[in-house]
Amino acid sequence: MNTDLTQEQIDAYQRDGALIYRNLLDQSEVDELLRAISDALKAMGNDKLAGRKDFGEAGGESYYDNVFIQRINLWKVNEHVKSIFLGVKLGEMVSRLAGVEGMRIWHDQTLQKTPWANPTAWHLDNPYWSFHSRDSISIWIALDEATLENGCMHYLPGTHRSADPDRNVPIGPDVGKLFKAFPEWKEITPMVAEMKPGDCGFHNGLTGHGAGPNMTPGYRRAMTCGYMPAGSRFNGNKNILPEDYFQSLSEGDLLENDELNPVVWPQ
Repeated sequence: MNTDLTQEQIDAYQRDGALIYRNLLDQSEVDELLRAISDALKAMGNDKLAGRKDFGEAGGESYYDNVFIQRINLWKVNEHVKSIFLGVKLGEMVSRLAGVEGMRIWHDQTLQKTPWANPTAWHLDNPYWSFHSRDSISIWIALDEATLENGCMHYLPGTHRSADPDRNVPIGPDVGKLFKAFPEWKEITPMVAEMKPGDCGFHNGLTGHGAGPNMTPGYRRAMTCGYMPAGSRFNGNKNILPEDYFQSLSEGDLLENDELNPVVWPQ
Protein backbone atom coordinates (compact mmCIF):
# COMPACT_ATOMS: atom_id res chain seq x y z
CA MET A 1 0.00 0.00 0.00
CA ASN A 2 1.34 3.37 -1.07
CA THR A 3 0.39 6.00 1.52
CA ASP A 4 3.06 8.67 0.94
CA LEU A 5 1.68 12.20 1.04
CA THR A 6 3.19 15.46 -0.13
CA GLN A 7 2.47 18.77 1.55
CA GLU A 8 0.85 19.87 -1.71
CA GLN A 9 -1.63 17.01 -1.47
CA ILE A 10 -2.44 17.82 2.16
CA ASP A 11 -2.94 21.49 1.25
CA ALA A 12 -5.17 20.55 -1.70
CA TYR A 13 -7.33 18.34 0.51
CA GLN A 14 -7.68 21.06 3.14
CA ARG A 15 -8.62 23.59 0.43
CA ASP A 16 -11.02 21.45 -1.60
CA GLY A 17 -12.31 18.97 0.96
CA ALA A 18 -11.45 16.25 -1.57
CA LEU A 19 -8.35 14.67 -3.08
CA ILE A 20 -7.89 12.15 -5.88
CA TYR A 21 -4.94 9.91 -5.01
CA ARG A 22 -3.37 7.56 -7.53
CA ASN A 23 -1.97 4.06 -6.98
CA LEU A 24 -2.89 3.50 -3.34
CA LEU A 25 -3.03 -0.23 -4.15
CA ASP A 26 -1.32 -2.19 -6.90
CA GLN A 27 -3.24 -4.76 -8.93
CA SER A 28 -2.26 -7.69 -6.71
CA GLU A 29 -3.51 -5.76 -3.65
CA VAL A 30 -6.75 -4.91 -5.47
CA ASP A 31 -7.26 -8.58 -6.30
CA GLU A 32 -6.59 -9.60 -2.70
CA LEU A 33 -9.06 -7.02 -1.40
CA LEU A 34 -11.69 -8.17 -3.88
CA ARG A 35 -11.32 -11.75 -2.63
CA ALA A 36 -11.67 -10.56 0.95
CA ILE A 37 -14.78 -8.55 0.11
CA SER A 38 -16.30 -11.55 -1.67
CA ASP A 39 -15.66 -13.71 1.41
CA ALA A 40 -17.19 -11.05 3.67
CA LEU A 41 -20.30 -10.77 1.49
CA LYS A 42 -20.81 -14.53 1.70
CA ALA A 43 -20.43 -14.39 5.49
CA MET A 44 -22.92 -11.52 5.81
CA GLY A 45 -25.62 -12.88 3.52
CA ASN A 46 -28.53 -10.43 3.41
CA ASP A 47 -27.38 -8.45 6.47
CA LYS A 48 -26.51 -4.91 5.40
CA LEU A 49 -24.59 -4.32 8.64
CA ALA A 50 -22.25 -7.02 9.94
CA GLY A 51 -23.71 -8.88 12.91
CA ARG A 52 -27.04 -7.04 12.80
CA LYS A 53 -30.40 -8.37 11.67
CA ASP A 54 -32.20 -5.14 12.61
CA PHE A 55 -30.54 -2.77 10.12
CA GLY A 56 -32.62 -3.64 7.08
CA GLU A 57 -32.37 -6.48 4.61
CA ALA A 58 -30.47 -6.04 1.37
CA GLY A 59 -31.86 -6.66 -2.06
CA GLY A 60 -35.12 -4.70 -1.95
CA GLU A 61 -36.85 -2.92 -4.81
CA SER A 62 -36.55 0.66 -3.53
CA TYR A 63 -34.73 3.35 -5.50
CA TYR A 64 -31.92 3.27 -2.91
CA ASP A 65 -31.48 -0.51 -3.18
CA ASN A 66 -30.98 -0.05 -6.91
CA VAL A 67 -28.27 2.58 -6.51
CA PHE A 68 -25.71 0.02 -5.33
CA ILE A 69 -25.09 -3.18 -3.43
CA GLN A 70 -24.18 -2.01 0.08
CA ARG A 71 -22.66 -3.94 2.98
CA ILE A 72 -21.30 -2.22 6.10
CA ASN A 73 -18.55 -3.09 8.61
CA LEU A 74 -16.85 -5.82 6.64
CA TRP A 75 -13.86 -5.32 8.96
CA LYS A 76 -15.79 -7.17 11.65
CA VAL A 77 -16.04 -10.37 9.62
CA ASN A 78 -12.84 -10.36 7.54
CA GLU A 79 -9.30 -10.01 8.86
CA HIS A 80 -7.82 -8.75 5.59
CA VAL A 81 -10.36 -5.92 5.34
CA LYS A 82 -9.61 -5.16 9.00
CA SER A 83 -5.86 -5.06 8.39
CA ILE A 84 -6.29 -2.39 5.70
CA PHE A 85 -8.88 -0.05 7.19
CA LEU A 86 -7.72 -0.31 10.80
CA GLY A 87 -4.07 -0.40 9.75
CA VAL A 88 -1.56 2.15 10.96
CA LYS A 89 -0.54 3.26 7.45
CA LEU A 90 -4.02 4.31 6.39
CA GLY A 91 -4.78 5.61 9.87
CA GLU A 92 -1.83 7.98 9.72
CA MET A 93 -2.70 9.03 6.18
CA VAL A 94 -6.29 10.05 6.91
CA SER A 95 -5.22 11.80 10.12
CA ARG A 96 -2.60 13.86 8.27
CA LEU A 97 -5.08 14.84 5.58
CA ALA A 98 -7.75 15.80 8.11
CA GLY A 99 -5.22 17.60 10.30
CA VAL A 100 -6.17 15.78 13.50
CA GLU A 101 -4.05 14.03 16.11
CA GLY A 102 -6.25 10.95 16.52
CA MET A 103 -8.77 9.00 14.46
CA ARG A 104 -11.23 6.15 15.01
CA ILE A 105 -12.97 4.08 12.37
CA TRP A 106 -16.66 4.92 11.98
CA HIS A 107 -17.59 2.28 9.45
CA ASP A 108 -16.39 0.73 6.23
CA GLN A 109 -18.68 -0.30 3.41
CA THR A 110 -18.53 -1.80 -0.04
CA LEU A 111 -20.59 0.12 -2.59
CA GLN A 112 -21.02 -1.78 -5.83
CA LYS A 113 -22.97 -0.32 -8.71
CA THR A 114 -24.54 -3.18 -10.59
CA PRO A 115 -25.11 -2.97 -14.35
CA TRP A 116 -27.62 -0.23 -15.21
CA ALA A 117 -27.76 1.02 -11.59
CA ASN A 118 -29.36 4.31 -10.54
CA PRO A 119 -27.28 7.44 -9.92
CA THR A 120 -26.17 8.31 -6.38
CA ALA A 121 -27.78 11.66 -5.58
CA TRP A 122 -25.64 14.54 -4.33
CA HIS A 123 -25.38 14.38 -0.54
CA LEU A 124 -23.21 14.87 2.55
CA ASP A 125 -21.93 12.00 4.72
CA ASN A 126 -21.38 13.35 8.22
CA PRO A 127 -24.98 14.47 8.94
CA TYR A 128 -26.06 10.79 8.78
CA TRP A 129 -23.52 9.77 11.40
CA SER A 130 -23.79 9.82 15.22
CA PHE A 131 -21.34 12.71 15.61
CA HIS A 132 -20.85 16.10 14.00
CA SER A 133 -17.34 17.02 12.89
CA ARG A 134 -15.79 19.31 10.31
CA ASP A 135 -12.79 16.96 10.26
CA SER A 136 -14.40 13.59 9.50
CA ILE A 137 -13.00 11.94 6.38
CA SER A 138 -13.82 9.08 4.03
CA ILE A 139 -11.70 7.09 1.61
CA TRP A 140 -13.23 5.63 -1.59
CA ILE A 141 -11.11 2.98 -3.31
CA ALA A 142 -11.83 2.00 -6.92
CA LEU A 143 -11.77 -1.76 -7.43
CA ASP A 144 -12.83 -1.56 -11.09
CA GLU A 145 -12.12 1.24 -13.50
CA ALA A 146 -14.46 4.08 -12.49
CA THR A 147 -15.57 6.16 -15.47
CA LEU A 148 -18.21 8.68 -16.45
CA GLU A 149 -20.05 5.83 -18.16
CA ASN A 150 -20.27 3.52 -15.13
CA GLY A 151 -20.82 6.04 -12.34
CA CYS A 152 -17.55 7.49 -11.05
CA MET A 153 -17.53 9.82 -8.07
CA HIS A 154 -17.89 13.61 -8.33
CA TYR A 155 -16.95 16.07 -5.56
CA LEU A 156 -18.00 19.70 -5.03
CA PRO A 157 -14.71 21.35 -4.04
CA GLY A 158 -14.78 23.73 -1.09
CA THR A 159 -18.29 22.87 0.06
CA HIS A 160 -17.00 21.44 3.35
CA ARG A 161 -16.36 24.98 4.53
CA SER A 162 -19.94 26.24 4.10
CA ALA A 163 -21.91 23.00 4.65
CA ASP A 164 -24.59 23.00 7.34
CA PRO A 165 -25.21 19.49 8.76
CA ASP A 166 -28.88 20.33 9.31
CA ARG A 167 -29.46 20.84 5.58
CA ASN A 168 -28.53 17.38 4.28
CA VAL A 169 -30.85 15.43 1.95
CA PRO A 170 -31.45 11.68 1.50
CA ILE A 171 -30.16 9.66 -1.44
CA GLY A 172 -33.24 9.37 -3.66
CA PRO A 173 -34.51 9.85 -7.22
CA ASP A 174 -34.11 13.66 -7.09
CA VAL A 175 -30.39 13.66 -7.91
CA GLY A 176 -30.03 17.44 -7.49
CA LYS A 177 -32.05 17.87 -4.30
CA LEU A 178 -28.93 18.95 -2.39
CA PHE A 179 -28.83 22.12 -4.50
CA LYS A 180 -32.28 23.07 -3.21
CA ALA A 181 -30.82 22.91 0.30
CA PHE A 182 -27.63 24.72 -0.79
CA PRO A 183 -28.56 26.93 -3.77
CA GLU A 184 -25.25 28.76 -3.40
CA TRP A 185 -23.48 25.61 -4.63
CA LYS A 186 -25.22 25.49 -8.01
CA GLU A 187 -22.41 27.22 -9.89
CA ILE A 188 -19.56 25.06 -8.53
CA THR A 189 -17.79 22.95 -11.13
CA PRO A 190 -17.51 19.38 -9.81
CA MET A 191 -14.23 17.52 -9.47
CA VAL A 192 -14.66 14.43 -11.68
CA ALA A 193 -13.00 11.41 -10.07
CA GLU A 194 -12.35 8.94 -12.87
CA MET A 195 -10.05 6.25 -11.49
CA LYS A 196 -8.14 3.11 -12.33
CA PRO A 197 -8.36 0.10 -9.98
CA GLY A 198 -6.31 0.89 -6.89
CA ASP A 199 -6.74 4.66 -7.16
CA CYS A 200 -8.76 6.33 -4.42
CA GLY A 201 -10.47 9.52 -3.41
CA PHE A 202 -10.59 11.17 -0.01
CA HIS A 203 -13.37 13.55 0.95
CA ASN A 204 -14.43 15.47 4.02
CA GLY A 205 -17.68 14.30 5.63
CA LEU A 206 -19.22 17.68 4.78
CA THR A 207 -18.11 17.80 1.14
CA GLY A 208 -20.95 17.48 -1.34
CA HIS A 209 -20.52 14.44 -3.55
CA GLY A 210 -22.45 12.05 -5.77
CA ALA A 211 -22.06 9.56 -8.61
CA GLY A 212 -23.73 9.02 -11.95
CA PRO A 213 -25.70 5.97 -13.07
CA ASN A 214 -24.00 2.86 -14.34
CA MET A 215 -24.77 2.97 -18.05
CA THR A 216 -22.82 -0.21 -18.79
CA PRO A 217 -23.33 -4.00 -18.50
CA GLY A 218 -20.41 -4.28 -16.07
CA TYR A 219 -19.96 -3.63 -12.35
CA ARG A 220 -18.39 -0.55 -10.75
CA ARG A 221 -17.10 -1.87 -7.43
CA ALA A 222 -15.62 0.25 -4.64
CA MET A 223 -14.61 -0.10 -1.01
CA THR A 224 -15.01 2.87 1.28
CA CYS A 225 -14.40 3.76 4.91
CA GLY A 226 -15.43 6.72 7.06
CA TYR A 227 -13.30 7.90 9.97
CA MET A 228 -14.26 9.80 13.13
CA PRO A 229 -11.81 12.20 14.81
CA ALA A 230 -10.90 11.10 18.33
CA GLY A 231 -12.84 13.08 20.91
CA SER A 232 -16.03 13.25 18.86
CA ARG A 233 -19.28 13.41 20.81
CA PHE A 234 -22.70 11.81 20.34
CA ASN A 235 -25.21 14.01 18.52
CA GLY A 236 -28.38 11.97 19.04
CA ASN A 237 -28.39 10.13 15.69
CA LYS A 238 -28.54 6.35 15.97
CA ASN A 239 -27.08 5.51 12.53
CA ILE A 240 -25.13 2.22 12.94
CA LEU A 241 -25.03 2.17 16.75
CA PRO A 242 -26.41 -0.98 18.43
CA GLU A 243 -29.65 -0.39 20.31
CA ASP A 244 -28.25 -1.03 23.79
CA TYR A 245 -25.29 1.29 23.25
CA PHE A 246 -27.53 3.94 21.66
CA GLN A 247 -29.88 3.84 24.66
CA SER A 248 -26.95 4.25 27.05
CA LEU A 249 -25.81 7.52 25.44
CA SER A 250 -26.82 11.10 26.09
CA GLU A 251 -26.12 13.92 23.65
CA GLY A 252 -22.62 15.22 24.24
CA ASP A 253 -21.18 11.92 25.47
CA LEU A 254 -17.79 10.94 24.10
CA LEU A 255 -17.89 8.21 21.46
CA GLU A 256 -14.95 6.14 22.67
CA ASN A 257 -16.13 2.53 22.44
CA ASP A 258 -13.01 0.61 21.45
CA GLU A 259 -14.97 -2.43 20.31
CA LEU A 260 -17.32 -0.57 17.97
CA ASN A 261 -14.98 2.22 16.85
CA PRO A 262 -11.34 1.22 17.39
CA VAL A 263 -8.56 3.80 17.28
CA VAL A 264 -6.64 3.71 13.99
CA TRP A 265 -4.18 6.51 14.77
CA PRO A 266 -2.05 6.80 16.78
CA GLN A 267 -1.55 3.12 17.57
